[in-house]
Amino acid sequence: MKTNRPSILILYGSLIFSVISFLLAAFIDFVIIPFSNALLVLIPLISGVVAYFIFYYLLKKFINNRLSLIYRSIQVNNGIDSTKKTSIDEVLEKAESDVNSWKEDRTIEISKLKEQEQFRKEFLGNLAHELKTPVFSIQGYISTLLDGALEDENINRSFLERANKATDRMVGILEDLDQIAKLEVEDLKPELRSFDISELIKEILETLELTAKQKNIVLALKKDYGPIHVLADRTKIGQVLTNLINNSIAYGKENGKTEISLLLFESLVTIEISDNGIGIDPKHFPRLFERFYRVEKSRNRNEGGSGLGLAIVKNILDSHGQAINVRSTVNVGSTFSFSLEKSKISGPVSSRGIPLK
Repeated sequence: MKTNRPSILILYGSLIFSVISFLLAAFIDFVIIPFSNALLVLIPLISGVVAYFIFYYLLKKFINNRLSLIYRSIQVNNGIDSTKKTSIDEVLEKAESDVNSWKEDRTIEISKLKEQEQFRKEFLGNLAHELKTPVFSIQGYISTLLDGALEDENINRSFLERANKATDRMVGILEDLDQIAKLEVEDLKPELRSFDISELIKEILETLELTAKQKNIVLALKKDYGPIHVLADRTKIGQVLTNLINNSIAYGKENGKTEISLLLFESLVTIEISDNGIGIDPKHFPRLFERFYRVEKSRNRNEGGSGLGLAIVKNILDSHGQAINVRSTVNVGSTFSFSLEKSKISGPVSSRGIPLK
């Protein structure tokens, strides 16, 4: 007979014990000593009840002891409390529930560890590749100069300039890695203060205008916005905008356009950076903001920046309690967007957030 309730099994066993006791009492009554009818009924009844409670107590104590060992072996602290008046069925149900929960937690933990290990391997491989390119370039230029090109003024200057560019690239990668490490430190909080986001965007567009002209890409605000004050870290949000606009330039098409628009909704200001560049396949979205992740593995590693721009963007916005979103269609263009809280102060403030008259 199958059942998931130990108390039922004990009851069945007690009933069988009562039947055996009745048969034994009837045999004694018939062969040895005559019993009254009441005694013939009481003997098996009492023996069955006594057997039930004895078996119940012993089995519950055994199960509690064994489960305590199991809980300690899997280092779970929410074991069975023997001082509580719980039935043996509840004890086993709780144990089964705890084991299933522990199993699910371990499965999730193992999956996360595998993902982290895979990410670590890819990160180290990508970092080595990013640094290897400029290092080999520098090594090649220096070797050529030492082999005799140093005496040629035209060649040595050209090679030194190229080596300097490769060095700058290495410095940029290391600085970005250092910044990501600092952003991930919990104590490093953004300095929130009120500032005009439209003014900041105009400043950054002016700064990146020469870079965009190299690919004949037009940088523009969708329309002439008035002052729109947000509460955020101006320096860090400036870097978010710089990285996103630089990204649109690096992977934009010749004679293309990057447009920035501001959308106001209740207590939020949403900033959108749209381009008509090469676009991104949606299958890459889940990993787009990982360090050094490349949408196209064959892409020239010298294009764009350090490969850490989008990872920095995500870290900065995470520190502001905001998310970065992306919409894209291959060969049509991409739109990156994020939101910031509106400021209750409509005007300039000092570095300490004090309104300036």
